[in-house]
Amino acid sequence: MTSEQPIRVLVVEDDPVAADAHVMYVGRVPGFVAVGKAHTGAEARRMLDRTPVDLLLLDLHLPDVHGLQLARSLRAAGLHADVVAVTSARDLAVVREGVSLGVVQYVLKPFTFATLRDRLVRYAEFRATAGEAGGQAEVDRALATLRAPGPATLPKGLSTPTLERVTGVLREAGEGLTAAGVAEAIGIARITARRYLEHLVDTGRADRSPLYGQVGRPELVYRWVRGPGPAR
Repeated sequence: MTSEQPIRVLVVEDDPVAADAHVMYVGRVPGFVAVGKAHTGAEARRMLDRTPVDLLLLDLHLPDVHGLQLARSLRAAGLHADVVAVTSARDLAVVREGVSLGVVQYVLKPFTFATLRDRLVRYAEFRATAGEAGGQAEVDRALATLRAPGPATLPKGLSTPTLERVTGVLREAGEGLTAAGVAEAIGIARITARRYLEHLVDTGRADRSPLYGQVGRPELVYRWVRGPGPAR
């Protein structure tokens, strides 16, 4: 996912090693740029006063303030950057409170680059939605872009790690890929790749079209849908 203006991210994390890793992760996602890092809430406030920021990658357990208290103070000061909360806590009361403070995603520690990339790309797709919705289904699809699929939502025989790999390859292929191309790229069988690709089509995350000009039955080319689209 790319855009003319990259989404500016401030990493707020008290652990210096983790902060450096998160900055590196953000920089690896197309369409995003890390504009700085802060190790405390006070440092984050100072940076936000002088640096335009679209999104905070915010650790909730900072040495001087809870992350949600920081988010609340930013809202009160008229700063409306969205928040991806990073936490090891699993308290759903905290999750509920965060919704009203601009927390659009939660990432539980420890997490991989693939997990953060998925959350950031979904946020970017949600952020890119504009115009007037044609109906309830379109509103639902826009909101659904923020929600990562869980294993329980997958058809029998599909796994989340493989789906993430297929999704990542397809997102990066601007001209699209065939099932054979995906299979070769990530080292799975062609028929397996096609099952995952068809699942992405069924859930509205990918499109497909026949590739003509070959002898025999045309091959299907799959392309990532850059925004929320209708399920097919």
